[in-house]
Amino acid sequence: MPGAVASKIEEIAQRVVESEGMELVEVEVKGGGSQRMVRISIDKPEGISHADCELVSQQVGTILDVEDVVPGGRYTLEVSSPGVERKLLKPRDYQRFQGKKIKVTLRDPIEGRRHWEGTLAGFGDGTVTLETAPDKTIQFPFEQVQKANLKFEW
Repeated sequence: MPGAVASKIEEIAQRVVESEGMELVEVEVKGGGSQRMVRISIDKPEGISHADCELVSQQVGTILDVEDVVPGGRYTLEVSSPGVERKLLKPRDYQRFQGKKIKVTLRDPIEGRRHWEGTLAGFGDGTVTLETAPDKTIQFPFEQVQKANLKFEW
């Protein structure tokens, strides 16, 4: 049941976000009962404004309530940008952020390590190329990525 609720929320959020010219980055549903949290992360090339978050929150919230998607009807809805260290979740994220610094945790080690940082050098045919030092790259299948996100340079 929780998976079905999350899928329905993601479908609704995707529809709303796309109709507004934005990208749905992630939908998380956590907790249960009156403590249920629905967290939606959105983005667009020029960045997300507070007004964008408010618009998506109102539209998605209205649909969730009208269609009675969340069991019991009690939940907290949070809509935000993915932040400067946004997660890389889909293959298109790896194409979009080529040339940016990233942190990656792999499912299986390469050269004895699972945690890598570097510049995203490329993505093609399901393979990620990461420049870990000048003139040194590693490659790994997209399926090997356990978690990855942009690395903000302070």
